[in-house]
Amino acid sequence: MNLLTVAMALLSALSNGAASVLQRRAAVEPDEVSGSGARAVAARLAGLLSRPYWWAGATAMMLSAVFQVIALDAGQLSVVQPLLASELLFTLLIGAVVFRRRPDGRTWWSFVMLAGGLAVFLLSASPSPGTVERAGDWRWLAVGGGLACGVGVLLAVASAVRGPRQAATLGAATAACFAVTAALIKEVTARFPQGPAAVLTTWHTYAGAVTGLLSVLLLQWTLRAGTLAASQPALTIGDALISVALGGLLFGESIALGWRLLPEAVGVGLMATGIVGLTRSPVVTDGGGWDEAEPEPPGARRDM
Repeated sequence: MNLLTVAMALLSALSNGAASVLQRRAAVEPDEVSGSGARAVAARLAGLLSRPYWWAGATAMMLSAVFQVIALDAGQLSVVQPLLASELLFTLLIGAVVFRRRPDGRTWWSFVMLAGGLAVFLLSASPSPGTVERAGDWRWLAVGGGLACGVGVLLAVASAVRGPRQAATLGAATAACFAVTAALIKEVTARFPQGPAAVLTTWHTYAGAVTGLLSVLLLQWTLRAGTLAASQPALTIGDALISVALGGLLFGESIALGWRLLPEAVGVGLMATGIVGLTRSPVVTDGGGWDEAEPEPPGARRDM
């Protein structure tokens, strides 16, 4: 694995975790606006945009995107996307500091299981560099068409079920869209040496923008459908595994098979268990403790 790839992917995950915590920190500040009309909504939005924590979170989000692009340019899709699962770990640590919520023993155990599972999976899989930098249009049509059909089926199923099953199904559909977006970004980065004209004249750039927007919209639906414990495993593990498959189908990347399938499966299982545990932690969940947490005053001592 390329050291630059690993470092940039981890920085992307760190930045995304920081963005979630910082924007949540801005959202829980006291709201002095009353009412429910359009003016009240606009006033609340203006108030939110005036808070430094919100802008810090927005900056962190942009940095996350930059780091992800650098990581995909430098290395394999099958390495970058699995490493982004570490976002939950960084969210836990940063959230604990900002909201002064000390994780309990079960949360730390989940932390170890996710980190250990990720390490076991990547070391066992040992993803190899791709044999091609650019996938042909026909290959994209076949792979993209197959995934589009799969997402369509998942959305149809999600519309027919409710509760945790809907959240998990939507999480899988969202994972597929995020994985395709990352693959399209990697395709675009192969054109960087040719200059801006090559980037702006390829259809992959605009397809990536569309799938990225679709991913964000699906994510909102997923988050409203049920708890994080129901959706996050499918979302996080799905993104990692689909990205590994896309790396092989599109760019010729490969992972070790044979006897290594066993430790790889163990790594995925540990990751899934750790993710479920972390999503039940009040330090990570959106409504499970941060709303009641007392924001830390500037200059206060931070005890973990």
